[in-house]
Amino acid sequence: MTENIGDLCSDQTRAPSNRVGLRLVQPTGSISEFTFGELDALSNRFANVLGDLKQGPGKIVAILLPKCAEAFYGSLGILKLGSVVLPLFANFGALGLVDRLADARVSCVITKRSLLPRLQGIRTQLPSLRTILLIDGDADLEPDILSLPLRMRDASDVFPSFAVQADTPSIVHYTSGSTGKPKGVLHVHGAADYLRRTAEEILQLRDDDIYWCTADHGWITGTSYGIIAPWLLGVTQVQFVGAFDPDAWFRVLQDQHVTVWYTAPTALRMLMRADDVDFGSYDISHLRSIFSVGEPLNPEISRWAGKVLGRQVHDTWFQTETGGIMIANRPGLAVKPGSMGKPVSSICADVVDAGGKSCSPGVVGRLCLRFPWSSMFRDYLNRTDAYRGKFSQDLYDSGDLAYRDADGYFWFAARADDVINTSGHLVSPFEIESCLLELPEVAESGVVGVPDPILFEKIVVFVSLQQSATPDENLALKIRLHVAHRLSAVATPQDVIFVDTVPKNKSGKILRRVLRARYLGQDPGDVSTLEDQL
Repeated sequence: MTENIGDLCSDQTRAPSNRVGLRLVQPTGSISEFTFGELDALSNRFANVLGDLKQGPGKIVAILLPKCAEAFYGSLGILKLGSVVLPLFANFGALGLVDRLADARVSCVITKRSLLPRLQGIRTQLPSLRTILLIDGDADLEPDILSLPLRMRDASDVFPSFAVQADTPSIVHYTSGSTGKPKGVLHVHGAADYLRRTAEEILQLRDDDIYWCTADHGWITGTSYGIIAPWLLGVTQVQFVGAFDPDAWFRVLQDQHVTVWYTAPTALRMLMRADDVDFGSYDISHLRSIFSVGEPLNPEISRWAGKVLGRQVHDTWFQTETGGIMIANRPGLAVKPGSMGKPVSSICADVVDAGGKSCSPGVVGRLCLRFPWSSMFRDYLNRTDAYRGKFSQDLYDSGDLAYRDADGYFWFAARADDVINTSGHLVSPFEIESCLLELPEVAESGVVGVPDPILFEKIVVFVSLQQSATPDENLALKIRLHVAHRLSAVATPQDVIFVDTVPKNKSGKILRRVLRARYLGQDPGDVSTLEDQL
């Protein structure tokens, strides 16, 4: 029998009940604190509310919220009930929500009034959705649009958590593929032990730390290491609920005495370019370690951090599918700037060729992991064939290309598919292309990611128009806004390029390498299969 993650994260044998578990910092500087005892009681109340609404084991409950207390203790309550948590970015548009909520057959959504119109606009496409709970509703709006505060007041703070096995489903995150809709990555309660061990081995968290993970809970990092891992160790975590702002972020580091900071290379690059900020004026002497995740950490960031912040940034690598950190730099391991580092002690990573044989040092191949490990995903919802396709013999294929040097350090080379990594978020070009076809002006489109000094990769769309449409800046703006509204702000194209035709091969597949090469002014290589020239 495995312990329920909801219990493990609020169990006061790991931390005194009066120790602060969550500290929410507002842009104004005001602070809300929740002790481990309060988190336990609130998550129990939450579980009782959901139980009264006929939620329960096996059902999927979505959290569509920005960073707030309800997103954190609500996740624990859902887990205690035996339901599965589906964390969603609050900036998802209608299409992004439909793809995920419908595929997961979500039965209940936790959200707020400002996001309610987005759900109401797609409600007819969500036949499984029975209940919407509003965290800021003082009264019920409809028989199925209910006030969470009203029910929390009357709910008991005692709840006997659902007994789980190691393979009992816990959390589902959606990730993007290059040729289809997002896939639901299913994780289990048995992942807790691996998350705890990597928080100790890599992040090196101690029970007296003040920890800040900047990732949103809609991202795997935001749940694995922004909710679960620190609380498995009884660590106080800080969460800033405002938008990115260099001065505000450094006030958090200074005023909250943050000791371990887990962030993203995109954020660090934005800080590096904030020439108007005097970072030296902030006292960050408490800060022991900085970690990054989401995309490769450029060597220039490491040099900047060492010079300006007086700290080494430790890069980490993992995926939605792996559930936890697989390869990482860490204190005590010499850092090679630009490297992913070395595998976690219990993980066997390899770089293999097309035949599955290990590559020699310096040779690029497919980055694979020998399975199993307890935090690995157990299925793609409704896409088991795609899940099985990720494994060959005893290897999991990450879809990343990398090489290993003679010292055993791993180095990222590229994605093996066309998925775009923008600001650490994987975005499907297929999703954007499908979204653009909703516009009456668009005949066809091709979407690529190209290198960007801030975002790692920026999204560029090539659009072929209907004869009646005019290719101008107004239409380019309409295209950007449509993608942001229908999918998410993360998927918004940075550049819109109008073309006569989108290059495809004889079977109709978009030749994204040709588009990418054209944008970068490079040789597109073999175009013998090209159906139409640009």
